[in-house]
Amino acid sequence: MKWLCRSILLFGLMMMSIHPLRGNTAPSETKTREIHIASWLINGPFDDRLPAFSGNKNVRGKTYGLADLIKHRHAPVEKLWPADGDVEVWTSAERMTWRTVMCDTAGVLLETDRGDSPQIAYLAAYVDARRYTKAKVEISGFHLLRIFLDGKPILDKGTAEKPKDGDAAIKAGKVSMEVDLETGKHLILVKTLRDPECRADWVVRGVLRVPSDYAADDLRIIVSPRQTMTISHMLDGPKVRGVSVSPDGELAAVQMRQSMPPSDRSESWIELRRIKDGSLVQTYRGGMSLSSVNWAPVGRRFSYTSSGSSGRTLWIVDMELGTNDPLLEDVKNLGGHTWAHDGSFIVYSVTEEPEDDATGMKRLHGMTDRWPGWRNRNFLYRIDIPGGTSRRLTSGLLSTDLQSISPDGKKLLFARSHEDFSRRPYSYSEFMLMDMETHALDTLIVSYWIQGMELSPDGKKLLVTGGPMTFDGIGKNVPAGMIPNDYDTQAFIYSPETGEVDPITKDFDPSIGFAVWSKTEEAIYIAAGDRSYRRLFRYDIKRREFEALETGVDVLGGFDISEDGRMAVYTGSGVSQPPKAYVMDLRKKRARLLFDPGEGVYQDVMFGTSERWTFTNTRGVEIDGRIYYPPDFDSTRKYPCIVYYYGGTSPVTRDFGGRYPKEIWAANGYVVYVLQPSGATGFGQAFSALHVNDWGKIVADEIIEGTREFLVSHEFVDPDRVGCIGASYGGFMTMLLTTRTDIFSAAVAHAGISSISSYWGEGFWGYLYSATATANSFPWNRRDIYLDQSPLFYADKVTTPILLLHGNADTNVPPGESRQFYAALKLLGREAELIEVEDQDHHILQYNKRIRWTKTIIAWFDRWLKDQAEWWDHLYPGMGE
Repeated sequence: MKWLCRSILLFGLMMMSIHPLRGNTAPSETKTREIHIASWLINGPFDDRLPAFSGNKNVRGKTYGLADLIKHRHAPVEKLWPADGDVEVWTSAERMTWRTVMCDTAGVLLETDRGDSPQIAYLAAYVDARRYTKAKVEISGFHLLRIFLDGKPILDKGTAEKPKDGDAAIKAGKVSMEVDLETGKHLILVKTLRDPECRADWVVRGVLRVPSDYAADDLRIIVSPRQTMTISHMLDGPKVRGVSVSPDGELAAVQMRQSMPPSDRSESWIELRRIKDGSLVQTYRGGMSLSSVNWAPVGRRFSYTSSGSSGRTLWIVDMELGTNDPLLEDVKNLGGHTWAHDGSFIVYSVTEEPEDDATGMKRLHGMTDRWPGWRNRNFLYRIDIPGGTSRRLTSGLLSTDLQSISPDGKKLLFARSHEDFSRRPYSYSEFMLMDMETHALDTLIVSYWIQGMELSPDGKKLLVTGGPMTFDGIGKNVPAGMIPNDYDTQAFIYSPETGEVDPITKDFDPSIGFAVWSKTEEAIYIAAGDRSYRRLFRYDIKRREFEALETGVDVLGGFDISEDGRMAVYTGSGVSQPPKAYVMDLRKKRARLLFDPGEGVYQDVMFGTSERWTFTNTRGVEIDGRIYYPPDFDSTRKYPCIVYYYGGTSPVTRDFGGRYPKEIWAANGYVVYVLQPSGATGFGQAFSALHVNDWGKIVADEIIEGTREFLVSHEFVDPDRVGCIGASYGGFMTMLLTTRTDIFSAAVAHAGISSISSYWGEGFWGYLYSATATANSFPWNRRDIYLDQSPLFYADKVTTPILLLHGNADTNVPPGESRQFYAALKLLGREAELIEVEDQDHHILQYNKRIRWTKTIIAWFDRWLKDQAEWWDHLYPGMGE
């Protein structure tokens, strides 16, 4: 082994002598051209003063001068995004208006009375970068300067040139810096301070130097703040995370969250708002992580939890008494909580963790024992209000999950789950009623397919949700010989007394998300995935009819109904429509906006249009889809295109942003085509059943067919510049597509599956997903699926440059799925890159990593679809040759 190591080292030294490291070579000269800043937004000047005792030395032996004064934070420059006519409040007595001033190549001359006091002015110009640009910023002037780029200081000129009388030879001072301008709008802000002892003109001149081969449209300097969407817009602003309504329908508790860049931390808080006009009543905020807001069914009380270093605290807010008191304090692993119907007690859960095993050896108690935290158990407790006395309700070997509290408060409905590898889906749940006083148990149902249930308002029936095979397949609606897709969730009304089951959604195509039984009318309100939409439906129990309610959003989030049944509050978003909070009068069936947290964030953002586009596949079935256009779309131009899909059992919904933000891709100059191949829920059970035992056969053909028809139908898309991207099952589809077609010029697969059998056995949830996706099919009896549909075994067919992305802590799709595909492609000499995201699981959630990950995707497409490799090379510089 030693001789091998020595040989490798010797070979490496030889190669270094032939090809020295790139860092040791002389940089090549890049020709540049000059872009003069010909117009500025200007605010000021206004007078300032040096502080008292500025001439005295401080503890460091230095005096305070003008160079220190210009660095003082006079204004929150990190928040400035000015427009012509905007008014800024500089002092209680001064209000300054931003105004546009044109200038020639000599610069802009600032008006001044040349008094004896220092004066401050601000100049702003926007750089609209249509591609990644490495540019040099040069700002010159006789007086003091401090330059900011996107709110961050980059340059300082702390002295003034002071020509003597009659001396015209002295030149203005200049500061410059090379900067990286990513695609999007950037703000150059110049803070300038006039030195009263300097009699030179107060002139500021600005220049940008860019590569000479850049087109004029690649980078423009303008004064308009209008911009396209960036990842920072999506992540940085305040966001509504949930909303709940008071029993009388007059108040809404809105859960809010906001990132705290540049850190990876975030802040959450609660805003109490009036239903009638959305006005703010009160804010509960203070650096804590607040969540789980629930209104008491009676009175004006609500509860929420806060997280601290020693545990979580359950708070009760009484609006009538004006109190906010802890009910449970610093409870380790405190979970969710639910109010009793009369508000007299709360049922809450606590997670218990097993003792650490010091042996370093772990015997698995079944396949689910691989899951993080699987040995933790959740148990239920009751705490009475206002007394605060608590009782434990459940214990034992298995977790107990609360489903519902009976209307009279006497019984508790909960579920326990058991493993059973003898049949799909390899686990079953028992749903039990507990007498709250005696703790006596009554088993209602044992089922392999039920997902959840809720007691009816009179406590006599159950609203049950589950797959089509629930209740022995009574809700199944697929052609003979097909296996239904049990991710296509259905709703049932079940009577424990008679055993009668009513499969209310059997002929209802949308897939059930969640459902709420109205307490005041014979109706059930259902949030359901309807193709690429998620809508709110009202089911009339007596008439057995569904009615779609107009919510004003494409994709409904969570919703809550007041106890009196009059008002509903909910969150929702849509294509180019950021998430907002809404309210609906259920009697009048009228919806309106309650609160828009992103109004200020997106006020200057331009969105492109979007439209539906479909095609009919070779089987005669219409395949749904949509197009996102760039904000400045011009049908006479040729655009690169990104094709996005999931291809698994869920449709790509029309919600805003998300982990794969189509609006941002379009903002970067791409036409984006999203399609919904066969097998997705929300199109009816016969459509979703095509997912079962297919693993990409139908879907790959439809993506290829749809892309070809899309290119023929849209002449403004360049057929030689088309990329594809998918994640998880969609990442598998990307890998598979690259083995079957060459119509794509670049591909991105995030957390993709390259070998179905290794994912099936190694992924923590692989065998469970396969219980539906490959029903009754295993590696030993379906080689045609597990081998023939696995991209790894056809890697030699790949000709498309592919970027493989993977969180290196992914437990759903293990990172080895990308690693082995990467190994195959590199050995085959194919163009492939693998980027692993440190300490991230299946989703990239950490703030800074998510930003870089998003930019990585766009930079990869820019490299291959726009022939612009600069951004990619900046993010991932070469290792030398």
